[in-house]
Amino acid sequence: MKRIVATALAISAASLMVGCTATNAMSQKSDVIPENKKPTPSVLINVTSEDAQVQLMSMVLTMQSAQQGANTRVLLCGPAGDMALRDAPKSVTTAQPPKNMSPQGLMQMVMKNTNTKVEVCALYLPGKGIDQSALIDGVSAADPADIGALMVDQTTKIMSF
Repeated sequence: MKRIVATALAISAASLMVGCTATNAMSQKSDVIPENKKPTPSVLINVTSEDAQVQLMSMVLTMQSAQQGANTRVLLCGPAGDMALRDAPKSVTTAQPPKNMSPQGLMQMVMKNTNTKVEVCALYLPGKGIDQSALIDGVSAADPADIGALMVDQTTKIMSF
């Protein structure tokens, strides 16, 4: 009987020690800090529409995406490339309700207030018979290889207007 009691006490003591050790280990601060930060999303905004309202809305959503932490890049092709011209047509410079902004004006604001890169498609300048000097400051011709790489990157969201 004494052996049974002694064995039971030994088992209880061992269990208590294991429990204390586990509790102590769990209460220790870890030197490893888990990395919970999500990668920054990339958004490619492809604008081809000649409609000023569509152009303006594309810039509204570009600004919102950039302000919410996305890496934003704008590609202007076809008629939308006119948004980047120094001597732009009235369709892209005329202010629209409700904020009295034009597509070009908001695009310039996006460029000034965010890290958004704005480019015209590689065919735009030669197609118009003009060169880089015709574009507003901060806008350049896109490199098709760069845009292609961005498009096939699985983390890039592509928005077309």
